[in-house]
Amino acid sequence: MAQGKRISADIDGGALQQIKALGAAARLARTKAREGQVAAGARLGVHVQTIARIESGEPGVAIGHVLGMLALYGVTVRPVEPEGGHLPAEPSAGAP
Repeated sequence: MAQGKRISADIDGGALQQIKALGAAARLARTKAREGQVAAGARLGVHVQTIARIESGEPGVAIGHVLGMLALYGVTVRPVEPEGGHLPAEPSAGAP
């Protein structure tokens, strides 16, 4: 949990709200499926504490676990282009 607090210090408040919203969506989908955290963890292949961390919106959880849980319950996530209408360019191969 200390790692999540450290990470959250470096994340914009709007992004933290989105992470919490993803966690809330995961919790809602799981409860609508009438499944407990233990069963969700077993299906996803993670510890029950990881499910609790996802659902609480902790920013230190691996994105693959978050997206995996959402997909497990049929919740889709789509990226939104940032203001300005384009995604940032990827650094070139020679860039540090």
